[in-house]
Amino acid sequence: MQSPCSDYSETKGLIYFARMLDKIRLNAERRLAPGYFLGVEDPTFFDARCTRFLGVDYDELGIRTLQGGPDDEILDWCFARSGRKPSDEEILFFNAFLSKRGWRDESSADLQAAKERLGWETREDIQTWVDLHDAEEGRTPG
Repeated sequence: MQSPCSDYSETKGLIYFARMLDKIRLNAERRLAPGYFLGVEDPTFFDARCTRFLGVDYDELGIRTLQGGPDDEILDWCFARSGRKPSDEEILFFNAFLSKRGWRDESSADLQAAKERLGWETREDIQTWVDLHDAEEGRTPG
C-alpha cells in the first residue's frame, strides 16, 4: 500500500490537485490503503471541493487521469473542459481555504474527534485536516 502525496503538493500553484490524482491512480492500481475518502459522495470531501472549484465532473476527471499524462497537463484539461481557468487570486483563496480547514471553523470539532480516535488529542502540531493527513502518512504536519 502507498500513501498519496501531501495536500501541499502544487500543480500550477494549486494545492491538493496532485493528491487527488494520486488517489485516483493508486486506487485504480489497488495500492491505496483502505480508509481514504475518494470522490464526491460527500460534498465536504476535498475531492468534491476541488472538482467543484475547477468545474469538472469527478468521474470524467478519473477517466482522464487514468489515460495518463503529467498532472499539469490534466489540470489544463480541466480548464479546457470547464471553459474557465481560475485567476491567481481565486487559487490563493482556494488554497487558503483548504490549508486552513479544521482550524477555528465548523469542522474543528470533527477534526478534534478524528485526532482523539487516533490517540493524538494532545498533538498541537495538528491544527488542520491537511496537518492530519500529513501526520497519518508519516510526514511532519505544517
